[in-house]
Amino acid sequence: MSVQNPTGLPFDDIRHLVATMPAADTAAGDAARVRQIDLLKPPGALGRLEEIAIHLATWQGKAMPTADRPMVAVFAATHGIADRGVSPYPGAVTKQMVGAFTNGKAAVNQICSTFDAGLRVFDLALDMPTPDITQDAALDERACAATIAFGMQAIAGGADVLALGEMGIGNTTIAAAICTALYGGAAEDWVGAGTGATGAVLERKLEAVRAAIAFHGAALSDPLEVLRRVGGRELAAMAGAILAARHERVPVVLDGYVVTAAAAVLHALDPSALDHCLAGHVSGERAHRQLLDQLKLKPILDLGMRLGEGSGAALALGVVKAAVACHTGMGTFSEAGVANKD
Repeated sequence: MSVQNPTGLPFDDIRHLVATMPAADTAAGDAARVRQIDLLKPPGALGRLEEIAIHLATWQGKAMPTADRPMVAVFAATHGIADRGVSPYPGAVTKQMVGAFTNGKAAVNQICSTFDAGLRVFDLALDMPTPDITQDAALDERACAATIAFGMQAIAGGADVLALGEMGIGNTTIAAAICTALYGGAAEDWVGAGTGATGAVLERKLEAVRAAIAFHGAALSDPLEVLRRVGGRELAAMAGAILAARHERVPVVLDGYVVTAAAAVLHALDPSALDHCLAGHVSGERAHRQLLDQLKLKPILDLGMRLGEGSGAALALGVVKAAVACHTGMGTFSEAGVANKD
């Protein structure tokens, strides 16, 4: 998918893509719902699995959805804000973790292997941290739009379900700044421990969010300005991936707080922008639950995870695959010749 540029203003292209998002295929969803009623089980007996199967059918546009080619896309970037000591870990850990992903040694590798999911890792200029958002914008408009467009590559290769993850030391501070800008409130409402921030580290994190919001001020009234000013490359790319998946009718499974913050930017542009998305899990980061409530997304899993790197979304793919397998593989009352299953 390419981004058209009829006006010369990069963000106008993104707004156009948001404005032209395809709607749900209600006919496919209705057909899937009818099949669920006919499956060899009491209606509703599979609970959330039934909802997930119907969701996939609705957005893939077919009554018999698939989860044969699930893909986990992990976007990694570095942040100047990390130099302010907002994390117990130095920014160099981001690059080290990308090496672990590449070598198959991270948690997400093991989870993807368990559920036969592909894994793609996107290195977003790891040697060039974005500026400290308390003193400058993370990206200019052209760079932000280009990074959104780059993220659209996540759907290349024919994935039928896309799960999103991220890696970037300091990016829970970024997520908290985005949420504070979008929804208001105090920094304390949106800042959490992240990778284990306590004491002075947590206070530096809080102060960084306060300072960033104060520095950018009224410019944060536009969601795309929020993304470019207090966001980062991985968040912009994930927003692009979500948007491209919508246009290609690929359902999306969101990971934790940072991924959901990127999604929230699109939701702020259009409340229907995340209708094709599922929340893979609710993380141990307190504000993540609050953000999911804001977006009206119900998590599939609640396991207290706060690892990032797409681990929660990848784990939720196991549930998604089971939901599809039941929907497509079970027998029906019609096939069994049962006229009245009430």
